[in-house]
Amino acid sequence: MSERVGVYVCHCGTNIAGVVNVDEVARWASEQPDVAIARDYKFMCSSLGQDLIEADIEQFGLTHVVVAACSPNMHEKTFRAACERAGLNPFLFEMANIRELNSWTTKDSQAATHKAKAQIMGAIQRVIHHQPLELIPVQINPNTLILGGGIAGITAALELANGGYHVYLVEREPSIGGHMAQWDKTFPTLDCAACILTPRMVEVGQHPNITLLTYSEVEAVEGSLGNFRVTIRKKARYVNEELCTGCAICEEKCPKKVVDDVFEAGLSKRKVIYRPFPQAVPKYPVIDVANCTYFQRGKCKACQILCPANAIDFEQQDQILQVEVGNVILATGYETFDPHRIPQYGYGRLANVFTSVEFERMVNASGPTAGKILLRDQPVEPKSVAIIHCVGSRDKNFNEYCSRVCCMYSLKFAHLVRERLPDAEVYNFYIDIRAAGKRYEEFYHRVMDEGAHFIRGRVAEVTDVARALEEEGKLIVQVYDTLYGAQRRIPVDMVILSVGMEARHDARQVAQLFGLGCDASNFFTERHPKLDPVLTTAEGIFIAGGCQGPMAIPETVAQAAAAAARVISYIGKGTVMMEPIKAQIDADHCSGCRICNNLCPYKAIVYHEDQKVSEVVATLCQGCGTCVAACPSAAISGAHYTHLQLAAQIEGLLWDVRMPEMAGVEGD
Repeated sequence: MSERVGVYVCHCGTNIAGVVNVDEVARWASEQPDVAIARDYKFMCSSLGQDLIEADIEQFGLTHVVVAACSPNMHEKTFRAACERAGLNPFLFEMANIRELNSWTTKDSQAATHKAKAQIMGAIQRVIHHQPLELIPVQINPNTLILGGGIAGITAALELANGGYHVYLVEREPSIGGHMAQWDKTFPTLDCAACILTPRMVEVGQHPNITLLTYSEVEAVEGSLGNFRVTIRKKARYVNEELCTGCAICEEKCPKKVVDDVFEAGLSKRKVIYRPFPQAVPKYPVIDVANCTYFQRGKCKACQILCPANAIDFEQQDQILQVEVGNVILATGYETFDPHRIPQYGYGRLANVFTSVEFERMVNASGPTAGKILLRDQPVEPKSVAIIHCVGSRDKNFNEYCSRVCCMYSLKFAHLVRERLPDAEVYNFYIDIRAAGKRYEEFYHRVMDEGAHFIRGRVAEVTDVARALEEEGKLIVQVYDTLYGAQRRIPVDMVILSVGMEARHDARQVAQLFGLGCDASNFFTERHPKLDPVLTTAEGIFIAGGCQGPMAIPETVAQAAAAAARVISYIGKGTVMMEPIKAQIDADHCSGCRICNNLCPYKAIVYHEDQKVSEVVATLCQGCGTCVAACPSAAISGAHYTHLQLAAQIEGLLWDVRMPEMAGVEGD
């Protein structure tokens, strides 16, 4: 049977047709060997465009289809589905990207048209060698692992648990709550953060469908969509959770304090045995082994002696747990920018320069100062406060991206200062105000109406070197005011640095553990930034919240709910069809060198010692092609990416060299 290829060239409005001569390309394609029909259409991805393909498959008996349009990441599944509806195996389809890889890269119409022909010829030559493939059915384990117990993880866990599905919620800290547990109020409504968060924390801790594993970390991940096997280390608290009542007597009686109270941003000390905050879930304390007198010198044991429930267990060991889940949601969150990296702002050197997190804890009624705004070097209220926006964000020296929340929480700080200290002067130093969320602009105007000062310009330096009498004993903020067109020195008592959001320091290690990708800023990469913002490149692994990129609480909650909904859709199907694009090993040609075993990022290749050959486990393989490229014996082939298919595509791309008379160029 001769091959009958249908070729379809998309205008994509003017995205492609504005540069590529699509009429000429379609006419040229119709003249190529094995091409039964070639057409151009304004929007091939539309229902009418898909109907065109379906009708031609039936009318002309097409055996293969090529669509020249945008990226396969956008619409490969769209056109495969159209082929399947017409009775053609969806893997007898090939897509040529003449938008991102062609029309969007040049304004030279002649060159773009010529390249489009080469891309289409490559696709034609390749698709002829495609083989019909069948999707692989995968059973979905209804259990789900959620990594991270901040507001994203909590939301996703409750959505799944309330839907009747079991969740393992893993959090590395002793309590869930994440960053939101530290905040005082939330913009723009000024709701109490704890009032919103803590009821949901309690619900998580008491929910029968949630296994809460705090003070725990994931150590290994095996398997794939539908059947992940996860190894979790539950670290020893040295507190028996079955006996502990959460009375906090041990914390009260512990004679030793340590300086670094992370939850209070270092503004106060905490005991060696502690709960991060009074509303912690679970309510059980944990012993800080690095600072505990008993673990360091074998003395003390005050907490054990005075515990009325006999819950202190110095012999407790870490537990290694293994769970099986069908899907994973990563909600590992973010870190705040360290302003020590900008020494000209004086953080760590000038006493009354605070980070936004420190100010959040100071202004919180349950914080170290009981909500009073006080200077660090003396317990008095400031009469003037400077808030510096975009610290570590929108800066090519650090992070070029906008952290999205800094403008709004800076406005919130301005409001809180004026609310607590009505006579204080508040200065906002900003590049521009980004208030794009619901009711954000109204909140901005409210703060302006309350009397806060706004100075447009990036701050150059914060110093304590006075040049005038009114600057004595003050912090001086030096800035070029772009609205006044002049250099200014503003003396204040307190400076708040509005630090941006960054990916966690171990984001790449976590990504490697789960087989994901990271962008240049180390945030996890989504499948598609517009069409699939919660699924990753690894099937069955979803992301939500600040681990994907900077976002505010409403966006985080929405994305977490979306991730949970996607997981529920997988579980509801019971069986999910997996892509058949997998690697295969020809046992007759395998030398047993095991190079592929060591290189496979998904641990999808097993070695049979008795036969001295390797084998690909299809359900684990993600079709990345690493093993295919590395095999010195050429014993591994990739389904849908065989050597024959790729060689044919390369030959097609060089059509103007092979057939110069057809390309209109002179040959050698």
